[in-house]
Amino acid sequence: MKAVVIALATIVAVTAPAYSQGRGKGGGRHAPSQQQSEEQKKKAAEAEKAYQSAIDKIPDKKFDPWGNMR
Repeated sequence: MKAVVIALATIVAVTAPAYSQGRGKGGGRHAPSQQQSEEQKKKAAEAEKAYQSAIDKIPDKKFDPWGNMR
């Protein structure tokens, strides 16, 4: 009986991670359709434009935290 319990526990421990890999966001068999509506495309384009605008505002100056210690 002890060997059966150990064997079942081993099987559950080995198969649980493999089972959970397909449960992620959009990664399983029930993945959402890849087609986007016009509204979703507009929102994505606006978000990309805002992201690029924010990236362009970041200065290119290198920061040296130990610069005043020399």
